[in-house]
Amino acid sequence: MMGLMASDETRTETRTEAPTEARAQARAGSGVPEVPGDAPATRAWTTWTTRLLMLGIVLAAVNLRPAITSLGALLEEVRDGLGMSGSIAGLLTSVPPLCFAVFGVTAPRLARRFGPGAVVCAGMVAITAGLLIRPYAGGTGGFLAATALALMGIAVSNVLMPVIVKRYFPDRVGSMTGLYSMALAFGTSVAAAATVPVTDALGGHWQPGLAVWAVLPALAVLPWIPFVRNRKAPTATAPSTPPGPGPQGEKPAEQPPLRITRSRTAWALAVFFGLQATAAYITMGWMAQIFRDSGVSAGTAGLLLAVIMVMGVPLAFVIPRVATRLPHQGPIVAVLGVCGLAGYAGLYFAPVGGAWAWALLLGVSNCAFPLALTMVGMRARTGAGVAQLSAFAQSTGYLISIPGPLLVGVLYQHSGGWGLPIALMSALMVPQIVVGVLAGRNRTVEDEAAR
Repeated sequence: MMGLMASDETRTETRTEAPTEARAQARAGSGVPEVPGDAPATRAWTTWTTRLLMLGIVLAAVNLRPAITSLGALLEEVRDGLGMSGSIAGLLTSVPPLCFAVFGVTAPRLARRFGPGAVVCAGMVAITAGLLIRPYAGGTGGFLAATALALMGIAVSNVLMPVIVKRYFPDRVGSMTGLYSMALAFGTSVAAAATVPVTDALGGHWQPGLAVWAVLPALAVLPWIPFVRNRKAPTATAPSTPPGPGPQGEKPAEQPPLRITRSRTAWALAVFFGLQATAAYITMGWMAQIFRDSGVSAGTAGLLLAVIMVMGVPLAFVIPRVATRLPHQGPIVAVLGVCGLAGYAGLYFAPVGGAWAWALLLGVSNCAFPLALTMVGMRARTGAGVAQLSAFAQSTGYLISIPGPLLVGVLYQHSGGWGLPIALMSALMVPQIVVGVLAGRNRTVEDEAAR
């Protein structure tokens, strides 16, 4: 798959001839090594470097959720081992979106200063350190602090993935978004399914069962090292209208940041992101328990949750590719929302008899996440615009998602059943469809913010 994309990239870029001086400047600014002749330099970027960057994107995406789902699988053992109170354990379900909101907003500024490749590389180092430290931190405070360190690395990488795709693969936003969304879904489902068996294989102790997931982000650091000093997109094509020097040869001034809050599309995308994240975290935190309380065995409930997560693997690759071919992504939003409503209705009326069908429908509905990421890349014209939109939509969205899992737990505790929580999940799907349709309109935040 990566080889096919790389070959497509080669065919696209080798057709373009730029003046020799422009090519030299592009190579100097991008960090691509200077070699004799234009063709070898182009081939160097479009084969080895492109594939290395694709590998880095895939490995980074795989590591964006195991820190969360591996903890969920061993939460009872962690509580017993640390003497963690029930209220603190309950708050753990809201720590990830809180950290994503707080730390994600810093990603564009860090990327402007150090380059997106360097920030993602540092993010993978932070995930590795956090996952290694937290099982052996020695107390609840240390455990939470190390978890926050790992989530900080995840947060900045979350925001910068659409930015990197827009910058390095501007003509393949759908394909590349689908690729890393598929890798993200794969990492999520594997960590959820494999943590308990791996822990048993390591002697049944929860500490090594959690620490072992530090291996994957450590491996993900390696392909990003060559891009640490690379702050510009290394393309063989010169800009069609390059910015000229200012008066007396001065460099042109940087464009001021967008007033992103003036864009209705940015707000619609942020709310859509928040509502789909609410559904995702409710699913990860409570869906297995819903099935178990309905009479499904524990093992089968785990498999049903795995089905919901695994559905994101193929669909996360297909949906972004389809979305980029449509002028309006509203129809896809509506289809995913209807699948969610049907799944919740089935879960309410026949939770056991149609359990597998409801899991499939809810798995389809949860694929609103890759669609949201794709729309982030489509609703801004420039890399800087994508960075601001991604930070705003994700940070605001994750703040919106914080109360959802907690509210489900409160409703379940006070009502003694899952009727009210399922009704809440269904009700939230309606505004998700509405704002998703608004966010899917063919317009850019640059145009709206300038009004």
